[in-house]
Amino acid sequence: MSPMPPSTNGPSGEPLLAPSFEEFLTWDTLAFPVMPALAAFLAAAYIVGATRLWAQGRRWSVIRTVCFLLGCALLLIVTGTRIDAYGLRMLSVFIFQQLTLMMVIPPLFILGSPGTLLLRATPHRFGGKIVLRAALFGLRSRVGRAALHPALVVPLMILSLFGLYLGGVANIFLASWLGHIALEVGFLIVGVVVATPLVSGDPLPRRTSFVARIFDAVVEMQLHAAFALVLIFASTALIPFFNSPPPGLGVDPLQDQRLAGTLVWTYGELPVVLILIITLVRWQRQDTVRAARASKRADAEGDPDLDGYNDYLQSLQSRR
Repeated sequence: MSPMPPSTNGPSGEPLLAPSFEEFLTWDTLAFPVMPALAAFLAAAYIVGATRLWAQGRRWSVIRTVCFLLGCALLLIVTGTRIDAYGLRMLSVFIFQQLTLMMVIPPLFILGSPGTLLLRATPHRFGGKIVLRAALFGLRSRVGRAALHPALVVPLMILSLFGLYLGGVANIFLASWLGHIALEVGFLIVGVVVATPLVSGDPLPRRTSFVARIFDAVVEMQLHAAFALVLIFASTALIPFFNSPPPGLGVDPLQDQRLAGTLVWTYGELPVVLILIITLVRWQRQDTVRAARASKRADAEGDPDLDGYNDYLQSLQSRR
């Protein structure tokens, strides 16, 4: 596909056929495949790190590896096939891209624990030493702590949904291939920032409480539902950029907008539900471990509260 001049509304190789599964999965990217290249780079770097640990006889989880590489594969598919082209003409496809980049791929990346892999697999000499110092500096910096604050989750989600579409920002960015790529990069970054405090097991400068994680997940679900209702029940097409799809696509903009709302309510909610379940399981596991440790400590050293209560009962008995 040849590059799209910034003055036009879409790529020169825009889709002309009706959307189909076969059309969606046909390999076809813009002249500057930024996101597919990023997916390939991340997958290669992760494989190199994991292989290095395995070659040294050190453990590294296969499940973590599968999660991260699955995220890379999804990133390659939603930005390196004709899904990307249809996303410039159909709101439902673009919403699917956004939800995948924000809600599905980032948790998969984070469950892969790339930060831990970086710290374990990077050589502590020459260039590797510089990389490690830069990573640790970023984690310990004020900017890193602020970016991972759970209070950012709600405003970022509001801006990414209501602000982007109802505020008219999407119409400006989607008018050029450069703006389209910028939105994709932005979706991925926002997704990582939102998901990291909720699901990360890597060493972070700020640990988010389980109560805050549950609160953020519930609020995300409510925001998705509210935005979905706006799209589904609107009597007119709300995003002007998608109001004139090519005739060959056979797409009704209003029906396509309702399909986009349905995707937000279903496909967008599923990852949040899974994150909520993971959070509850981790919370229960943490409480179980703490209770077991407290029980062992009480058996070895005694329980001050229980000992005090027993002394009180004995004092009552001696008074009789």
